[in-house]
Amino acid sequence: MNKIHNRQVICEVLMEHAKDDKDIVVLCSDSRGSASMTPFFDNFPEQSVETGIAEQDLVSISAGLAKVGKKPWAASPACFLSTRSYEQAKVDVAYSNTNVKLIGISGGVSYGALGMSHHSAQDFAAMAAIPNMRVYCPSDRHQTGKLVEALLKDTKPAYLRVGRNPVEDVYTEGNVPFEMDKATVISEGTDVLIVACGEMVLPAKEAGEALAREGISACVLDMYCLKPLDTKTLLEKAKNVKAVITIEEHAPFGGLGASVAQCLVENDPKKAKLLALPDSPVITGVSKEVFDYYGLNCEGIVKAAKELLA
Repeated sequence: MNKIHNRQVICEVLMEHAKDDKDIVVLCSDSRGSASMTPFFDNFPEQSVETGIAEQDLVSISAGLAKVGKKPWAASPACFLSTRSYEQAKVDVAYSNTNVKLIGISGGVSYGALGMSHHSAQDFAAMAAIPNMRVYCPSDRHQTGKLVEALLKDTKPAYLRVGRNPVEDVYTEGNVPFEMDKATVISEGTDVLIVACGEMVLPAKEAGEALAREGISACVLDMYCLKPLDTKTLLEKAKNVKAVITIEEHAPFGGLGASVAQCLVENDPKKAKLLALPDSPVITGVSKEVFDYYGLNCEGIVKAAKELLA
């Protein structure tokens, strides 16, 4: 079982580049421990900024640093980063088009028993609604590393959401297909298209394999790039299937499912099922318990596929 958090990978990649690039700066809002950024702060104290519990300041300071040529990465719990500092993300970062990378840690329901105050089931929708703001949600540690490497090469704003706990590998170290802003095709299929992001990619992959054993051909897409959405690949794969399923660790409004549905409605309408968290406070439990309860798992996807194809 993998024990490496996606957030740990972010720290490791940033540390590797910070050795030679002194413009890389990491900022935290009393969250260096939960963001797995303590090693960065310990090794690069002159490239680290602790703002305390002040998420609005975190984002504004990051924008100011970017304006003088620095490359800030601001890490804070996704539930607070996407709400408390929303105006700063909109105006100081996106509207000003500054080179700030916002890292939403412990995203989705991964704070578990802390409940709705600490869950971030609206961050995809909120951040995607901001012009100039890109939104990413990688599926495992290998893809996370590739994404951070790619984001270090550009100067545009971005929001990156990762969970709190280690997740099982979707890819392997020697086989991590990755192209910036392009969905990864995990499997080809002609009956149903399954589009997933983040921690939902693994159950989507498992569902594709389970459906294949029952004679149902499933195409599975890892849409880690929620904005810009890879509409080219989406439409290419959708034209060959009878139905589409999306699955995400997010509210049913404004996230991956909504974006996919909008694209299909405008270009190639299909029967579809959008699997997501409910429009209500979720049950208390660890991530897997929550996912299983709401059918955000292999079994739930298989059931949805069979119902759509019936």
